[in-house]
Amino acid sequence: MSSAIIVGAGPAGLTAARTLRAGGIADVMVLERSAEPGGLPRACGHPGWGMIDLHRLCTGPGYANRLVKAAAGANIVTGASVLRLLPEGGVEVALLDRGVETVRADMVLLATGIRETPRSARLVSGTRPAGVTTTGAFQDMVFRGGMRPFKRPIIVGSELVAFSALLTARHAGISPVAMIEPSARIVARRPGDLVAKWAFGVPVLKRARLKEILGLDTVEAVVVERDGRNETIACDGVIFTGKFVPDATLVRASHLAFDRATGGPAIDTAWRCSDPRFFAAGNVLRPVEHSGMAASEGLWAAGAMLRAATGGLREPQSAIPVEAAAPFSYVYPQRIFPRNGRATLRARVGEAVSGTLVVRSDARVLASSRLRALPERRVSVIVPTDTLDGSGGVRLTIE
Repeated sequence: MSSAIIVGAGPAGLTAARTLRAGGIADVMVLERSAEPGGLPRACGHPGWGMIDLHRLCTGPGYANRLVKAAAGANIVTGASVLRLLPEGGVEVALLDRGVETVRADMVLLATGIRETPRSARLVSGTRPAGVTTTGAFQDMVFRGGMRPFKRPIIVGSELVAFSALLTARHAGISPVAMIEPSARIVARRPGDLVAKWAFGVPVLKRARLKEILGLDTVEAVVVERDGRNETIACDGVIFTGKFVPDATLVRASHLAFDRATGGPAIDTAWRCSDPRFFAAGNVLRPVEHSGMAASEGLWAAGAMLRAATGGLREPQSAIPVEAAAPFSYVYPQRIFPRNGRATLRARVGEAVSGTLVVRSDARVLASSRLRALPERRVSVIVPTDTLDGSGGVRLTIE
């Protein structure tokens, strides 16, 4: 009888646990460092969750509760901090009630998700007053702590999570002064900036960069550079949003292959890491997708794990490398199997592009299509693999 360990009890990990249990794997342990399973949605009290994977509109906590309930039967261990990943399916974990232990399973799924970039990593100068936070911490204070940490903050960033911060602020009776975005357009899809302005009364200042935070005990103002000029904006808080990175510290310190482009583990088209006992799914693979996508990848990775349990996966040594040239920021999976039907490659562009997406294997063109995409937009391409025997690799380019 096969066994599985899942590291992370967010949408990807819980969906995988449910799928593995339904597929006949009885021994499924989910390790979660927080006090409650459910992941990021647990702290987001506004609606907008569950539409893709559960086909219903939920609040964040409602969505998390449904995921936990669906994973019933799995051994979900909270307060479990994973310290190391070991060969042969080993996981070293610190448990609140038993100290440090090493647990092992036939398969391990990494579903540790993402984390926001805090102020310290953004090199913003100024004083260190209270009232500077990330979206996740802000939502925790509001929805779990019942706090109102400020009244008129400024929101730094315009990713989808910045608009989640707007919804959280409205819930708490907080009126943000503005959102600031260094680019010429918002990162989230339009008309998000118009919604922010007209529905929430919050202007979005584009081509604006936060230079300095002012204040002694609490935030009093910020200095923003716009069009080459400095502008002081009065506010009482700063919410840093977005700039997500995969929570892949465990991978960096382990024997598993790490992909610098994605910032997460390198996988093949079976969601398998360089050690074939380890798999990965969700936002640990790259920054950042919505919860529905993370849950879907947990489902697909669990399907591959079920095939692995019956010997139904190809040998990992037969996979060939995949890479992407600029302006692509990354591509995954990073390895693809010949003679395996069609494979989906997922990439993201770092700048606005207009041209032809071409996928080549050596001199052969495997796929091509017209592509117009804005910065940070997801790009998916389906590639036939039947002619890849003997190939030196697959490469994505824009021409």
